[in-house]
Amino acid sequence: MEPILIYKALSNETRCQIMDWLKNPEHHFEEKKYMEYGISFRTGICVADIQKKSGLAQSVISNYLLTLQRAGLLESERIGKWTYYRRNEQTIKEFTEYIQNKL
Repeated sequence: MEPILIYKALSNETRCQIMDWLKNPEHHFEEKKYMEYGISFRTGICVADIQKKSGLAQSVISNYLLTLQRAGLLESERIGKWTYYRRNEQTIKEFTEYIQNKL
């Protein structure tokens, strides 16, 4: 875990929103569509759905997701032609402990 990368990743409002959306995807995305393909929200949320919800260009969202992934906050899984993102709860837990102990 690199705290500076996490701080930088979370310094953008949209990236923080993405983390919030992925914390409780059932409140922000339509699960039925995923279930039709045999995918659960535990697998993650498709880039296209994150992009649609944000209203930003796909290239911008892809960059934001990569930033969050490089910081260790997200994990990704490729299924077919789609990439799904989910929160990396272990890194989030470590970062929370870091903040509690170091700040």
